[in-house]
Amino acid sequence: MARSNTNNLLDKMGIWTSSLCALHCLLLPILVPLLPYVGATFFADSWFERSILTVSLMIGFWALLSGFYRYHRQLYPLYSLVLGGLIYWNKDMFGEAYEPFTIAVGAVLIIAAHVINLKLCQSCRQCDDH
Repeated sequence: MARSNTNNLLDKMGIWTSSLCALHCLLLPILVPLLPYVGATFFADSWFERSILTVSLMIGFWALLSGFYRYHRQLYPLYSLVLGGLIYWNKDMFGEAYEPFTIAVGAVLIIAAHVINLKLCQSCRQCDDH
């Protein structure tokens, strides 16, 4: 029981951090003019964005690999996580004008990986119960 709760927690943390990362990137253009007034210019630095994304991906790999080995043996959640991470990491690949769209696509893929992993783990646990 403790293992399944840990895996659920990791997926939920992954969803939360990915969502926070996407929200940060999407709201940053609106907040940039206000950042100097509150002394929080570090939010606009690329190292901060990359740090949030790295933490999100580390949690994602931990959660998805745990679900893979313990329950479902399905790789497609990991494909979604990797693809989302690559798109997100290279968010400026199509230029600044498309950055919000690229961020949204990357974030949706990362979040979808966690949601799919949660569902796969739960369905495998239900099979064990019957």
